[in-house]
Amino acid sequence: MNTLELFDIQRIIDSQSIYENAEPFPHLILDEFLPFNLAEDLFYDFPSIGDTKLFEYNNPLEIKKALNDWNSYPPVTYQFLQFLNSEPVVKALSKLTGVQLYPDNGLHGGGWHMHGSGGKLNPHLDYSIHPKLGLQRKLNLIVYLTKDWEEDWGGSLGLWSHDEEKGSPNILKTEVQIKFNRALLFDTTCNSWHGISRPVSCPQGYSRNSIAVYYLADPVENAPERSRALYAPTEDQRDDEEILDLIRKRVDVKTSKSVYK
Repeated sequence: MNTLELFDIQRIIDSQSIYENAEPFPHLILDEFLPFNLAEDLFYDFPSIGDTKLFEYNNPLEIKKALNDWNSYPPVTYQFLQFLNSEPVVKALSKLTGVQLYPDNGLHGGGWHMHGSGGKLNPHLDYSIHPKLGLQRKLNLIVYLTKDWEEDWGGSLGLWSHDEEKGSPNILKTEVQIKFNRALLFDTTCNSWHGISRPVSCPQGYSRNSIAVYYLADPVENAPERSRALYAPTEDQRDDEEILDLIRKRVDVKTSKSVYK
């Protein structure tokens, strides 16, 4: 695998203005992100949604399967993830953001993400400070790798504006539709509320598949100390005290393991 030819790094650097001026926070959507043959190989690397090696999240805030164990990835996915953490890519993304970035070789929260029918992901802010490295999460890179996804199956990634007064998501500004070989990059330090805007309702045998890699930076002054994701209730959950208690426990490192399922 000739890693320097996996995708057009210059294309990312040249998109800095689009990235910086996007609403509701800096982000960039790139279609045909990878050479078709590579994207197809990565697509076929994914297991079925019922594979027992996948970790399952199944609670009122998130229903998905995930895997970040390097040793469980097939060779193509393994090499691709290694490339995304390599110096040429990190250097290009540092130019895009204007900040020196560092890879997270532990794939904390990254790797394979899969949502079958019923899959969901409430609006949330990602962790701010990496629990083991002490660096600030700065940039998400997500590559969507499901073929023939239909829009009415849901699963689009919503991007919400921030309600400063309430400290919560406000208006759904953008919906990134699921499209094979589409990449999304976004800044996670700008009160970047994101989540699945409509639950997944795909047929049996399909799943919303993506590869996610996160990049870190030196913490800025007064960076939030949050080392777990902060979720927001959906409209139908706003007055549910059990859900609100789950959200409080989920964001606290000391209590998150008791509800982390």
